[in-house]
Amino acid sequence: QGVVMETFNMSQTRGYKTGGTIHVVINNQIGFTTSRADDVRSTRYCTDIAKMVAAPVFHVNTDDPEMVLKITRLALDYRMTFNKDVVIDLVCYRRHGHNEADEPSATQPLMYKIIKKHPTTRQIYANKLVQEKVLSEAETRSVINRYRDLLDIGKSVVPSWVPMQHHEFTVDWHPYINQTWTTQVNTALTESFFKHAAKVLTQVPENFILQSRVAKIVKERELMYEGKKPLDWGAAENMAYAGLLEEGFLLRLSGQDSGRGTFFHRHAVWHDQQTAATYIPLQHLSADQGECSIIDSVLSEEAVLAFEYGYATTEPRSLIIWEAQFGDFANGAQVVIDQFISSGENKWGRLCGLVMLLPHGYEGQGPEHSSARLERYLQLCAQHNMQVCIPSTPAQVFHMLRRQAIRPLRKPLIVMSPKSLLRHKLAVSDKSDFLSGKFHNVIPEIDDLAVEKVKRIVLCSGKVYYDLLEKRREANLNRVAIIRIEQLYPFPNEELIKVLSGFQQVEEYCWCQEEPLNQGAWYSSLHNFRACIPEGYEIEFAGRAASAAPAAGYMSQHNREQKLLVEQALGLQPNV
Repeated sequence: QGVVMETFNMSQTRGYKTGGTIHVVINNQIGFTTSRADDVRSTRYCTDIAKMVAAPVFHVNTDDPEMVLKITRLALDYRMTFNKDVVIDLVCYRRHGHNEADEPSATQPLMYKIIKKHPTTRQIYANKLVQEKVLSEAETRSVINRYRDLLDIGKSVVPSWVPMQHHEFTVDWHPYINQTWTTQVNTALTESFFKHAAKVLTQVPENFILQSRVAKIVKERELMYEGKKPLDWGAAENMAYAGLLEEGFLLRLSGQDSGRGTFFHRHAVWHDQQTAATYIPLQHLSADQGECSIIDSVLSEEAVLAFEYGYATTEPRSLIIWEAQFGDFANGAQVVIDQFISSGENKWGRLCGLVMLLPHGYEGQGPEHSSARLERYLQLCAQHNMQVCIPSTPAQVFHMLRRQAIRPLRKPLIVMSPKSLLRHKLAVSDKSDFLSGKFHNVIPEIDDLAVEKVKRIVLCSGKVYYDLLEKRREANLNRVAIIRIEQLYPFPNEELIKVLSGFQQVEEYCWCQEEPLNQGAWYSSLHNFRACIPEGYEIEFAGRAASAAPAAGYMSQHNREQKLLVEQALGLQPNV
């Protein structure tokens, strides 16, 4: 469904080349009931797609095992010599269709008339060996009978086991097995390293000319790292990566516009305005730092996410990140999310610490640029298979990313990352937050409210928190406390219960989200909210009305909806 073409397209790109791949096509010429050649494809051969990268294609008759072996060796020699892709098309058939219960002659009558009369590959090869006097007929029957007898009694048909050889790429996964998500690790940085990294991250090479806006951002980061200004998202994210690299972790960040950041916030890759040369400060921390790769990917979601999943399942001491240009676009990779990321460990025992950064938030940009479909990820959550977080401050994303690598738990991390919060005046963190602290699954009320006067508690996640906070301060609503849930799965029940227990006079509880009623966290997390609030209380919903589309297409409608849900959450408007 396109992923084969995308794989060929990636084969010679900087971020995804593997030194050549040997593609083996098991071409059994059966497609359930799609039998007519003019229904199957628009090319003569299924391998014609390989022509896009000029890969050689070997069509080989699988009734000739020796030729299959010869072609396989030739393909391997080609790959090792030229480090490019090569294709082996094994032209074969299925004698009994797709399975033992299938009757392929119902839809492919002419082909299966021929197949019924056609000797098996085993018969053809046995006759060849007899004709060449390699074996006698009796010896061929003896080989066949011995093989069948071994199968019947359940013994190995292999004469002797060849133990797997450990090589330089062998990874010991034992330290990551049976770990729990509650394990605590230190994610803060020392002041000395923070100072060193700050210098590296803001030092422009001699004669390297930055674009004017980028130069301004780098200058502002210098002030942030010195403690003269609070840190924003981009500064925090780069510092998180620097700390992990210095500690020897591998960093791999890929996606469309990932070097710069879709929203012009990251600038992990600098571009010289005169020569177009690039410079990555994170690659210059120290001589023995971890490997750092920051890749602007090909224009694909499914193929790139699948590649990064595979990378993360083979490299545990790393931080592997795939970033969607907008979180909405991740649905182009839904097969990878359903089949591999959410269920790979449960099905195959494959651990994976992949991070997915999915820009998410309602800012009036319409239904295709507002929602990463949080509800879909929460629906896939079970048995502690992955983590879903919505960090709301730069310090939170810093500690979250470092926790993902340092904590010996290799589970996928799904992040609803911000857009407008990247530059929000309130979404900043002090330098001290990076020299101490940790990722908080729940963030309690930050204003100095008299707890005995608080009658209403609003629970929320993500960007809407700042809309609620500003409106509450504007209206001087000291009876309303706002609590952020930064990790929605695994749900931090104990932490939320502890925070709520500090408010003994509360009469009303409300969950506020920007997403429509049938989307977001409401349906998937309602049972968790109810388990945490005191017995006998209900929890209200404040958000957009149920909708087939994620968001409105008009800014005026968006603003009306946003204003209403904020006022409903704070008790200024009745919930319908």
